[in-house]
Amino acid sequence: MLRTIKNNIPNAITSVNLVSGMLAIVAAFHSREILLWGLPGYQVAYLCIALGAVADFLDGLVARLLHSVSGIGKELDSLSDLVTFGIAPAMIVYNLLAVGHDPEYPVLGLLALLLGLAGALRLARFNVDPNQATTFTGLPIPANAIFWIGASQWLADHPSMHIGVVLAGVVLFSWLMVCNLRMFSLKVHSYHPRDSWAQYLLLTFGLVSLLTIGLCSLAATIGLYVIMSLFTVGKKTEQ
Repeated sequence: MLRTIKNNIPNAITSVNLVSGMLAIVAAFHSREILLWGLPGYQVAYLCIALGAVADFLDGLVARLLHSVSGIGKELDSLSDLVTFGIAPAMIVYNLLAVGHDPEYPVLGLLALLLGLAGALRLARFNVDPNQATTFTGLPIPANAIFWIGASQWLADHPSMHIGVVLAGVVLFSWLMVCNLRMFSLKVHSYHPRDSWAQYLLLTFGLVSLLTIGLCSLAATIGLYVIMSLFTVGKKTEQ
């Protein structure tokens, strides 16, 4: 009995990620309504995604500490990530576009669904590829969610932005998730600055810009991550 409970603790934490993603989707469909603590729905969705990210970090950590790593846990983690970091951001983008004054926005906004589709393909490939431990093939799906939190905040602050710019971003980031570009892991695998300087630099840039500029800066942080990966991981591959 106790062993069963111990083995399912990581899965319970992963389930928090999944529920957070579902709540983010619900909040996204009330984007312009005030839902909690004076926040509009799209910002409540951000908080739900953030909670899912914390659970996503903790479930693997707890599984390793309890020696409860399992195949079911891995699959549940991927399914949860798809909802929280793929579908939820897509629904935020769609709903922010759907409130535009141009009647064609809701129809064109359906292109945001590409984020969920590309996220599913990204995770499916990750699950069958054993060579994605310290580097990844394609943009990690949590990075996709971080970018769209920043980009969606910019869109909410600038509702007159041309829809073509947003949809171009949707196509670009959908491609980044399924392309063959090598990108470094966002997780710090070594505390020595020489081994993890890229992660520390990106984290520093992200925190400073977040505190000084606000949520919109998250999009720039992920843009920097992609550029850094092109130079750092590509160089290591050549060597």
